[in-house]
Amino acid sequence: MAGLRGPDSSEDERRLDEHAVFPETVDVNIRQLDPIPAPRAFLKELPLTGEMSDLVLRSRQEIRDVLHGRDDRLLVIVGPCSIHDPKAARDYAERLAAVRRRVNDRLVVVMRTYFEKPRTTIGWKGLINDPDLDGRFNIRKGMWLARKVLTDVLELGLPTAIEWLDPITPQYLCDLICWGAIGARNTESQVHRELASGMSMPIGFKNSTDGSIKAAADSCYTAAFEHHFLSINLDGRVISAETKGNPDCHLVLRGSSHGPNYDARSVAEAMEALRASQAGGPSEHGLVIDAAHGNCGKDERREAEVVEQIAERIAQGEPGILGVMMESFLKGGHQKPAPLDQLVYGQSVTDSCVSWERTEQLLYTLADAVAARRALR
Repeated sequence: MAGLRGPDSSEDERRLDEHAVFPETVDVNIRQLDPIPAPRAFLKELPLTGEMSDLVLRSRQEIRDVLHGRDDRLLVIVGPCSIHDPKAARDYAERLAAVRRRVNDRLVVVMRTYFEKPRTTIGWKGLINDPDLDGRFNIRKGMWLARKVLTDVLELGLPTAIEWLDPITPQYLCDLICWGAIGARNTESQVHRELASGMSMPIGFKNSTDGSIKAAADSCYTAAFEHHFLSINLDGRVISAETKGNPDCHLVLRGSSHGPNYDARSVAEAMEALRASQAGGPSEHGLVIDAAHGNCGKDERREAEVVEQIAERIAQGEPGILGVMMESFLKGGHQKPAPLDQLVYGQSVTDSCVSWERTEQLLYTLADAVAARRALR
């Protein structure tokens, strides 16, 4: 037995490469397989510096403190629906960083840096999948650009937020992320619940597209426990992952196909559902409201009004609202995806976004609401 070699032996891999024959049952619908460097290669080329690491760790803790009721500031996750232009993303980040410094005593501002877009049918799936927006799907370039955008944003002193869609992507990017989301289409996914259980940052589960709160509440509960599943490590090797459980998962209300759920009654009912699920942790204190998506009908003017209404309720002392999400970019509205030289600079190519000028107003409105809530207490 002592002389047997395990399946991770490099000699065994060499023999497999030399002699493997792929039968007709394999790769029937695969056109091409392009090798991508292991995560460690990207981490070495675009490393997390000491200053960035301090910001990520500090920001994660600040977000946790808000979610667990230890910090009375409001968590505000704001930025483009999806990033398609690194230059415009940095331009936006510079503006947001300046406002963040002015409202930091009342708001924990985190920038949306979303690179993967789930599609209901088909369409552009994000910077990582198709960075040139031309159908060439240069994923290697897309992954590099995603890390570059994240390092640029962190260098400006801004925390980062992302939606985790593909279970492999986190190994390439998670060292640079302060807050993560699991989208409405994946809230019931076993894979994403397992993934969240091992993530090093707080994770928000959105309610299902049909409006169900139970699925997201169950996810918060489930992700708090340990799990065992297949994954990859930084060297790209397949591993068996064993997680400890994530105690910082929480609910995000994002509306549904049936209409919005950001009103006070919906928040109260969601809190009851969280208590019934025994999710614990942040769920004992409140939730985050996404002013976009089903809560505004993907209308950026309506989205701004939703944020203002939420701010009024915060100012009046309504409990349970720990954070707000908003889709915002340099220019309001949206446009169809196309190569960069054919696009309006700073305008979304996915969902409509609130313009920067309106966003800045809303951030100060939310900050004033937190001040008013403090005065009540």
